Amino acid sequence: MSADGTTDAGGPGGREGGRGLAVAVDEDTGVAVLTLDRPHRLNAVDLATAAELADTWRAFRFDDTVRAVVVTGAGQRAFCTGIDRDAQVPQPSSPYMVDDPLATIGPKANDLWKPVIAAVHGMACGGAFYLLGEAEFVVADETASFFDPHTTYGMVSAYESVYLAQRMPFGEVARMALMGTAERISARRAYEVGLVSELTPPGGAVAAAVACATVIASYPADAVQGTVRALWQAQEATRAAALAHAPQLVSLGNLPGARQTELFAGRRPGGFRTR
Repeated sequence: MSADGTTDAGGPGGREGGRGLAVAVDEDTGVAVLTLDRPHRLNAVDLATAAELADTWRAFRFDDTVRAVVVTGAGQRAFCTGIDRDAQVPQPSSPYMVDDPLATIGPKANDLWKPVIAAVHGMACGGAFYLLGEAEFVVADETASFFDPHTTYGMVSAYESVYLAQRMPFGEVARMALMGTAERISARRAYEVGLVSELTPPGGAVAAAVACATVIASYPADAVQGTVRALWQAQEATRAAALAHAPQLVSLGNLPGARQTELFAGRRPGGFRTR
């Protein structure tokens, strides 16, 4: 889901990347840190940033100096809040087709089989799960919270629910998807249900993720990538079959865009509980 346009200062920088991303590669350790660098939009992904993400994952495939990746978000308030609500995405007129602007923002969608660890702080919601769902595991600090706002704003949670169903018990996924903006999952609860593999004090997620990535990157690359492929192969058939149905569900179940915008514009601060 989208950012609300409020500003947020600060955040990690990078030596490379485009206007929406920062990329820093430590060639000694083989670890790259990929940062969504739009804190003023709560790291919501616009179309240009979506294209940058796909290009970056593909570039990592051919960069032998990169053996493991940490993905995170700039600023203090959010890891990622999904698609930027200002993004204009033309859609086909057929109810059997939908063009999802976030479909290729994840590493696996770009055939990258080097290990990816997500480091989460602040909000992670909606389209953030395209990234979390294609990471090998998630590290979060105590400020992290997770929710899926789609149903609140008249949209089907299809892709997000499929990704989360690979990570969490069915009842937890169903509750998150159906409760919308009324409820957020705390970092502690996310750790308890298996979405998060390690919980750190505030501000500690990136360092913890980099520490894990450094260990993994020190191992023989072919063995690591083969293990990553084996892990995903164990669940790929189910995931691929489920994702194949997602476009039709979104196309048939979403409210018209104008009505979604009305609902989003009418939101009120607060009004949710955290569990």
